[in-house]
Amino acid sequence: MDAESGGGAPTVGMRRKVGPLWDCHFIGFTVWRIRSPRPWSAELLLAYQSLGVVYGDVATAPLYVFKSAFAGGDIEHSAGNEEIYGVLSLVFWTLTLIPLLKYVFLVLRADDHGEGGTFALYSLICRRVRVGLLPGGDVRRSEGMAPAPRLSSVRAALERHRVLQGLLLLLALLGTCMVIGDGVLTPAVSVVSAVSGLELSLDNEQHEYILLPVTCAILVGLFTLQHYGTHRVGFLFAPIVCVWLLCISIIGVYNIIRWNPHVYQALSPYYMYKFLQKTRTGGWMSLGGILLCVTGSEAMYADLGHFSQSSIKIAFTSVVYPALILAYMGQTAYISRHHNFENINHIGFYVSVPEKIRWPVLVIAILAAVVGSQAVITGTFSIIKQCCSLNCFPRVKIVHTSSTVHGQIYIPEINWILMILCLAVTIGFRDTKHLTNAQGSGLSVH
Repeated sequence: MDAESGGGAPTVGMRRKVGPLWDCHFIGFTVWRIRSPRPWSAELLLAYQSLGVVYGDVATAPLYVFKSAFAGGDIEHSAGNEEIYGVLSLVFWTLTLIPLLKYVFLVLRADDHGEGGTFALYSLICRRVRVGLLPGGDVRRSEGMAPAPRLSSVRAALERHRVLQGLLLLLALLGTCMVIGDGVLTPAVSVVSAVSGLELSLDNEQHEYILLPVTCAILVGLFTLQHYGTHRVGFLFAPIVCVWLLCISIIGVYNIIRWNPHVYQALSPYYMYKFLQKTRTGGWMSLGGILLCVTGSEAMYADLGHFSQSSIKIAFTSVVYPALILAYMGQTAYISRHHNFENINHIGFYVSVPEKIRWPVLVIAILAAVVGSQAVITGTFSIIKQCCSLNCFPRVKIVHTSSTVHGQIYIPEINWILMILCLAVTIGFRDTKHLTNAQGSGLSVH
């Protein structure tokens, strides 16, 4: 009988290979699925696919971060460049501290049998603490996980007080809701920001009538592709993200060399201090827009079940992080030498693109924005699956789209609900400013 069918009474300790990348260990009637080591070629292939699934969102953030920071009118672009240098410094250290140090070096290590996300972390805590936090009071322990000889104060408090256990569950649910809410707002923000580049080439009336229909059509197409699965979508989207990252890197290097070769000095934390000292309350108010530079970074953990720790780390440290830093430095270099913008809303990505290549870059940006929405959509599928396994969400149809990577799934009902909600917020908010304000608020809470 097949090892995954659950039939019969397997012998304790029996091991059977059920796929090229998975082994099953039977302990009584419990099946533990343990990931076998992958060859480096497989890890590099997964790292390539992760570019099109995990990093599309954070890779397209340069489209709207600077624009969101200045659009609210809280800060102004002055001749001294303290504001733009301060924004670059804040963006650099935010990207370094949250995605690089927090996720790559810490959070990705806290996987639950290869799964990531808020509920995976919650389930891991439940087994470590040995309390009945899981629905039905099911207390499960990982294979080989021996009880700690001495309880820590936090663990002892959790085991003793039911109120703290309920608070832990509430925090897990709140974090999950924030990620799902991000799955609604992120596709709208990414696509609207990309299409908004038309405003530099079209009249205001033309742009107003074109923006909404084009955005909605792109969003419908994005959610229609989801049933093909992460494997096929990753192969389809990964080249687009690679071209996009290469594009913003080259434009960034060009702007740095041509306009301000000394812009690297703004990476110093000293410019953050000068920024907040000069802008005061306005600077603090603009942090919501600046924080958007890490939007979608939670997908690195939420999408862990679709890939692996090594593949996600390789893709971010070797490709995504350097490209983003060059892109933000390039925008800063250009803006620091230009102070006569017709509209404060024009401060952003597209003004720093040379006019001769603006239309090709616009096409690539729109394609990359579609990819950027994939990260949170895939993460939402994984989180809903975990919620169902813990009886915290109604049962839904879960389709496994890969025979080699167990975590690659598609949930039809959730996909279409996300599409409807995403179209609703796009039509309701209509412009980038209101959408990014809503997303920035949700991201701050999350």
